[in-house]
Amino acid sequence: MSLRAYLEFLEANDRLVRITEPISTRYEIAAVLKQLEPRPVIFENVQESAYRVMGNLFCTKQDFADYFSIPVAEIISALGEAIASPLPLPAWQRKLDAVPPCQEVVHHNPNLDAIPIPLHFPSDGGPYITSGVFVVKHPVHGQNLDFHRAMQFSSTEMAIRVVEGRHFDQYLRELGQVDVAVCIGIPPNVLAAAATSVALGVDELTIANALQPLELVPAKTVDLMIPAEAEFVLEGTVYRDRRHAEGPFVDLTETMDVIRNEPVFEVKAITHRKDALWHALLPGALEHKLLMGMPREPTIFRKVKDVVKCLDVNINPGGCSWLHAIVQIDKQHADDGEKAIRAAFAGHRSCKHIYVVDADVDIYDPLQVEWAMATRFQGDRDLVILDREPGSSLDPSAEPGTKLTTKIGFDLTAPVGEARRHYEKVLYPKVNLAKFIRD
Repeated sequence: MSLRAYLEFLEANDRLVRITEPISTRYEIAAVLKQLEPRPVIFENVQESAYRVMGNLFCTKQDFADYFSIPVAEIISALGEAIASPLPLPAWQRKLDAVPPCQEVVHHNPNLDAIPIPLHFPSDGGPYITSGVFVVKHPVHGQNLDFHRAMQFSSTEMAIRVVEGRHFDQYLRELGQVDVAVCIGIPPNVLAAAATSVALGVDELTIANALQPLELVPAKTVDLMIPAEAEFVLEGTVYRDRRHAEGPFVDLTETMDVIRNEPVFEVKAITHRKDALWHALLPGALEHKLLMGMPREPTIFRKVKDVVKCLDVNINPGGCSWLHAIVQIDKQHADDGEKAIRAAFAGHRSCKHIYVVDADVDIYDPLQVEWAMATRFQGDRDLVILDREPGSSLDPSAEPGTKLTTKIGFDLTAPVGEARRHYEKVLYPKVNLAKFIRD
């Protein structure tokens, strides 16, 4: 399924909201997306731009599963298999006789003011691209994909938030300047792949290709291969030593990130479809959380599975889809809960709190997880504390500067053996209600 076909699927199933009234990129699009969340939306009449805007496309795991026609329970295995067995891109590249969709229109004198980059909050430092996947290349390590937020400050320039330690940060430090292609309006296989953490030298496009076959084309002005079906592509160069203030910005935690001096991205060309749709990814909202957190679930699952029988993982929105994870295991031994906690932290090092539950607890139901906390947890025996550990730069409560934090694991599992029967929830009987209640 293509992204355009997915939009048709949503409309056919009465799940897509089309807004035809004039709407502004200044706060209004963000406000409507949040108030209609999780319903997908297309804004047909954007005041500041000739292009339409779409958002709330993948707010839930069910949305993601629907795109790939798989059950929600198979998402982790599908992502895990794609990460473990990426599909080489030459198997799917093809020569396109026709003009690739992403290059139907080419602007060699680009103007960022002409495209509908939203200003999400009055406190933001400027309009932000939040759904842009950066395609970059290193002469030794090859291509790399990653998300970087980009704040517009002129008609051709943006400040890019480059997190220290990521592969792009390494490329920029080594090379001084890096050509990039920023792709907006791309399918979820590329979005999910860009959010994974893999070894240096692995092209995340091969992970996307393993999830769903991908067609690539050469970018117009930079030596990069990009998804042919992208709605917009911004081509140019990021400069390590050209800096501009970036921020404030409302991040994944729905709190305000600080202002930093970040590298400048000079946009040198813009290509797009004739009827291009801009993807507005609302910061801190459900779609942002899903696309950030879900790709980390397979790495946690794999680490936990190495030490105990892991059944499922949920990096839940209540924990900002980044700082909390709920792990479901089939407990066989008394120390399986603690083993799972330590393995889960190894699988997602930005995680702050891990909750481990039994197979009879639905990890997607917060009430059931809290019930397990209430009935199966004792702080003096079931708490695992990792003090002064490197935490997440997104956590406002972590130590300023170092971002060191205290990580805590909660073993919410019941004992094994005969003692378990005292912890089991009694199921209510069921009857045929039609026997007693008539319409």
